[in-house]
Amino acid sequence: MTTRFAGFTDEAFDFYLGLAADNSKEYWTDHKHVYEQAVREPMQALLDQLAPAFNAKPSMFRPHRDIRFSHDKSPYKTRQGALLNIAPGVGYYLSLDADGLYVGGGFHPHHREQTTRFRAAIDQPATGTEIEAIVAKLEKRGFEISGAQVRTRPRGVPADHPRLDLMRREYVTASRSVAPSEAAGSGFATAVKKDWQAITPLVSWIMANAAPSTEESEGTEKF
Repeated sequence: MTTRFAGFTDEAFDFYLGLAADNSKEYWTDHKHVYEQAVREPMQALLDQLAPAFNAKPSMFRPHRDIRFSHDKSPYKTRQGALLNIAPGVGYYLSLDADGLYVGGGFHPHHREQTTRFRAAIDQPATGTEIEAIVAKLEKRGFEISGAQVRTRPRGVPADHPRLDLMRREYVTASRSVAPSEAAGSGFATAVKKDWQAITPLVSWIMANAAPSTEESEGTEKF
């Protein structure tokens, strides 16, 4: 029987507050039951509840950090991330940390060719003005538009390009922050669903114009 999402309690945010202060195996072992009951289980329940509405595959990021090539040897991530995957690197995002939650969506490219297709679609008047309108609407609704940008502009792009800000981006996401108090009850599932529905035109544009190819579909934990 699938567990119905009932909200996130203060324990979830307190768990990450403590982990930020003591990122150790000892802390994790002593508080693992809190992570399981207050973080992992309700987040999985939320994903499972909403996934059918978006025809998406839910997945949660691993709590352990990959420290093999990092100077920071802290063993655990200080936030729990999760995805509803439409395609590799494309879909809807949710994360929880000590400060609250982030709800978002969009895409992160797994290969450079996807960014090339993304910019080519922005450059075209029809598809370019379409995503420009989608982004403007999301910003008006309070979403922050993000995505790594080159310092000036991609090679060959004129300085007076009508969509230069978007052309500079390597990918695009839209997100908003959520205070812990907003996530306290079962009604938060409805709020997340509405946010993801607002982001759906962006996700649909990406899938229509810059979806990952078969060769670009390796890897899962990147967004």
